[in-house]
Amino acid sequence: MSLSPAATVPTPPLAGRAVGGGGSPVGDILAVTARPEVINFAGGLPARELFDAEGIAEAFRAVLAEQAPRALQYATTEGEPALRGALAGRMTARGLATEADDVLVTTGSQQGLSLVAQALIEPGDTVLVESPCYLAALQVFAFAGARIVPVACDDDGIDPAPLEELVVRERPKFLYTVPTFQNPTGRTMTADRRREVARIAARRGLWIVEDDPYGELRFAGERLPWIASLPEAADRTVLLGSFSKVMAPGLRLGWLRAPRPLRAACALVKEGTDLHTPTLNQLAAARYLADNDLDAHVARVAAVYGTRRDALLAGLPEALPAGSTWTTPQGGMFVWARLPEGHDTAALLRTVVGFDVAYVPGAPFFAGRPDHGTLRLCFVTQTPDEIAEGLRRLEKGFAAAAG
Repeated sequence: MSLSPAATVPTPPLAGRAVGGGGSPVGDILAVTARPEVINFAGGLPARELFDAEGIAEAFRAVLAEQAPRALQYATTEGEPALRGALAGRMTARGLATEADDVLVTTGSQQGLSLVAQALIEPGDTVLVESPCYLAALQVFAFAGARIVPVACDDDGIDPAPLEELVVRERPKFLYTVPTFQNPTGRTMTADRRREVARIAARRGLWIVEDDPYGELRFAGERLPWIASLPEAADRTVLLGSFSKVMAPGLRLGWLRAPRPLRAACALVKEGTDLHTPTLNQLAAARYLADNDLDAHVARVAAVYGTRRDALLAGLPEALPAGSTWTTPQGGMFVWARLPEGHDTAALLRTVVGFDVAYVPGAPFFAGRPDHGTLRLCFVTQTPDEIAEGLRRLEKGFAAAAG
């Protein structure tokens, strides 16, 4: 017996976490930036002309010529031993003693965030984040059912005093931080602040999730130690990393380093998510690291990014309204700006995109009360000449919006 169309019963609804976030007010506006004529400061894309395309292609060719049966087969959830060993070696060389078994390979560092969230967060648990915070991290924690509480920050990163007060009052599961060249602000947490954050975590019982997708892209100043390398934090820090900004984002290769119980829990979650990260991509990355000097490649990329940052900073005084302020990052990909009181960068963007230029309004990056006068500019995707032209368009757009 079949039901007539009129008698069919509606399907069950989507899960609340899949629909609770609603649409993106910025997304509709930024859709127009896909046009090739738009100079897009909104994205967080590395410069594609700087990819070592031939070196990566040769690594894939070598793997398929020499290990095709293995490269095309299923693999272990934890990741290919050759890649885990190479990653462990790179971390050890940078002051964080690491063995291959300490590493879990992930499908991009974004998956690492998701695995940690699923392994640690029960619905209703509190998570502390920087203010402002990486937008996709806020989405991951919200999907996991977390209560997200922002921590006060300044130009030196997280302010330790209010952090400790929040830890005592809120009893959070973990603190999420991007301490080096933070997204969206570009700021870097000082060495003293890193040590104090580690001490607070040890003193008060707290996990730290340290995300480091940009740390190798330094073009000024001295490298700072990972929080994970500090003695007080050694047993309570998850370090996330990625090849997306230093090799190629299309490989979708990231990793997490964590104490054994949490790493094992993340592996179990990953097994139920995608079984494992693509074997071919892992073996090709390991081969690339064996045959090439990634550090030298990253140094060349960072030098180019430094000239592009300088081009952006040189043009901001003319492009932004009088009284605006902005950060001066020593690396990474982003400059964070704040317009004078009374400006709303989301509202202004509606006019600015008409001049074929775009940025990201800052409000969505805040877990608490948003600052509507802020915006993020990515300086790495365009050449200095394109940046200069983009800033001229931005100046015209703000002038037109002011009437």
